[in-house]
Amino acid sequence: MKASNLTATITSLVEQKVPTFLWGAPGIGKSSIVKQIADSKEIGFIDLRLALMDPTDLKGIPFYDKESHTALWAPPAFLPRDGEGILFLDELNAAPPSVQASAYQLILDRKVGEYILPDGWAIIAAGNRDGDRGVTYRMPSPLANRFVHFEMEVDVDDWRFWAYKKELDERIIAYIAYKNEHLFTFDAKSDVKSFATPRSWEYVDSILRSGMSEALLLDALSGAIGREVAVGFLSFSKVMGRLPDIQNILSSGEGDYSDEVDVLYALSVGVISALLKSNTPQNLDNLLSYTLELKSEFAVMIVQDLQRNGVGMEHSPVFKEWVKKFAYLLG
Repeated sequence: MKASNLTATITSLVEQKVPTFLWGAPGIGKSSIVKQIADSKEIGFIDLRLALMDPTDLKGIPFYDKESHTALWAPPAFLPRDGEGILFLDELNAAPPSVQASAYQLILDRKVGEYILPDGWAIIAAGNRDGDRGVTYRMPSPLANRFVHFEMEVDVDDWRFWAYKKELDERIIAYIAYKNEHLFTFDAKSDVKSFATPRSWEYVDSILRSGMSEALLLDALSGAIGREVAVGFLSFSKVMGRLPDIQNILSSGEGDYSDEVDVLYALSVGVISALLKSNTPQNLDNLLSYTLELKSEFAVMIVQDLQRNGVGMEHSPVFKEWVKKFAYLLG
């Protein structure tokens, strides 16, 4: 299931407090989705890495109670005591079986030892698939049956929407639009240590913003996304110098046109990013006017990406002209 559908589905299940397990390859943003859901609902978020815990870390430590003359469990301080939120059990299937066993009661009965999970908190867990070359333990059937399971897949359109919101470097967004298959190059059968994932492209963004010298850039990027992808990305980045004046397009609706596919991908991302930063009715009209003479697939891509990013254009007289010209591609 792609990220946008997962977000909507898990949000509904959080409201009903249904335990959910999110499966997926490393680096595709499983934990980010859960954090975004908590942020959008303005509720608490606690991220527990169970692979780093001992059984007593979750259940607590026993102590002798003088009044009742019994042994009680002192619950850990990191578990929530009140309010609303999401308790995120990350890397659950990477935790040793003894730790997974400690999670049984918390997940099903919403309590463990002396601790009771507040009513306002939902439980979501996540983990890598068994074939992803990570450290995993087979999840016992009784524990697996305590969850509703979903498998997350990488979707380029969803990622591009997120990348615009995150304001990733335009060169990255343009390159992935041009070379979809380089968003995620993980191969469980390969021993290569560096490969491209949505997470490692975030590292690329940080590397580009670091001001590192060009002499060091290839090696740094190769360490994040692999040598082949890094070479392709840097070669594509040189295209940005061949773009028409984007600010002139927004201010006048006029500019040069190119027949080169790589230039058109870079231009599409460039004008979208520029409009999102200065979205005025006049700038929008000028951009739409410019796209009327652009290659049809790129004109449609620009408008659809703007709409995904919340840019309304139904009020624009130029948009009505645009729809007449490209309606046959929108069906």
